[in-house]
Amino acid sequence: MTTLKKLHPLILNIIIGTMFGRMATSMSIPFLAIYLTNVKGVSSSETGMIIAVSSFIGIGTSFFGGYLSDRFGRKIVLYISIFLWVGVFIGFGVVNSVAGFFVVNAMNGFCRSVFEPTSRALLADLTEPKNRLVIFNLRYTAINIGVIFGPIVGYYLGSSKTTFPFFIAAAVYIIYGISLIITFRKYPLSPGSKNNNEERVTLKQAFQIARTDSILLWSLIGLIFAITGYSQFGSTLPQYLSNTTQIENGAKFFSIFLALNAAVVILIQYPLLKIGKKYSPILSIILGNVICSTGLIGFGLADTIPIWIVMVIIFTFGEVLMFSMTDMFMDTIAKPNLRGTYFGAMGFTQIGNVLGPALGGFLLDYFGYNNPLMVFGSLFLLSIIGVPILINVKLKLKNSPHMSKLKE
Repeated sequence: MTTLKKLHPLILNIIIGTMFGRMATSMSIPFLAIYLTNVKGVSSSETGMIIAVSSFIGIGTSFFGGYLSDRFGRKIVLYISIFLWVGVFIGFGVVNSVAGFFVVNAMNGFCRSVFEPTSRALLADLTEPKNRLVIFNLRYTAINIGVIFGPIVGYYLGSSKTTFPFFIAAAVYIIYGISLIITFRKYPLSPGSKNNNEERVTLKQAFQIARTDSILLWSLIGLIFAITGYSQFGSTLPQYLSNTTQIENGAKFFSIFLALNAAVVILIQYPLLKIGKKYSPILSIILGNVICSTGLIGFGLADTIPIWIVMVIIFTFGEVLMFSMTDMFMDTIAKPNLRGTYFGAMGFTQIGNVLGPALGGFLLDYFGYNNPLMVFGSLFLLSIIGVPILINVKLKLKNSPHMSKLKE
């Protein structure tokens, strides 16, 4: 087990920056769907498309962003993306039209899909293989610490009624960007750091390598279906809770559910991690897909707040099993000189975050806000398709050279 004192300062910077950055964005982004439908009068279908465009843009740009960080270095890609992200958050605060929200959320997806795989690749670059699972999960913990406080603060700041909290997010990311500049200058990456001394490949070669890796391709397809179901927690669920007649003050309860989700993640993450380390990451991902899908059915059946709390907790167990191992799984199947590209390829799983909100919004318009079983039941059926696909990946891994890395 690595200790905080032994971590490279850039790792600490990214983990701490991730915590405060996610706190700031969870004050604002999760409430965007409620703001658009309740304040701007945008239909559920249009709102779903606005939410989904962020992931749609990220599908392709994540791969390119990861590749560019392999090609030109992590530092320059991190600088450009984080300060462009600041401008995006300011844009959220000033736009008024549906088209404006569509454009700024598209840019939000671009910045996130470039910054996130690059930062994860840098964490892997600076960490010994035996400690990477711990570091990836420290980052995941940091995300959820931020999400515990962000939604509650966002609710009391009126995030479902105003875009002011986006200016707070912009300020936080300015500080995050400046801190990265200072840390890189004080602790520069050596010329022989991992993403600089490996053989560099062209974009065409990167595409060819990724395209011919069947384990990568089937993993992405399975995760797309799994994430289609998971995405409902931040898109369809807030719209449903804030508009159904079955729950009073649904926006408040949604903020509580977000905080509960993050708190449960922190409580169960490391106990589950100790168990999960005994098995392959793909097994954890499969089980997480099953449990998240089960949680969706629970959302369709829940009719009291205690039952909702239980369903959120069940859903969160699935989330932890899926996402606490995803980065580790991707790191183990990645080719050393294409780590950024492989993490970038994870951006293709954002197809699930495109299909999910768009389909969820359509189902809400079609079945209405008082027929949750049909809405969430349909989403369950789509999400569970990921399970047999990921089982196929597990079978392929048995005869794969990746297997030796997964057993380390």
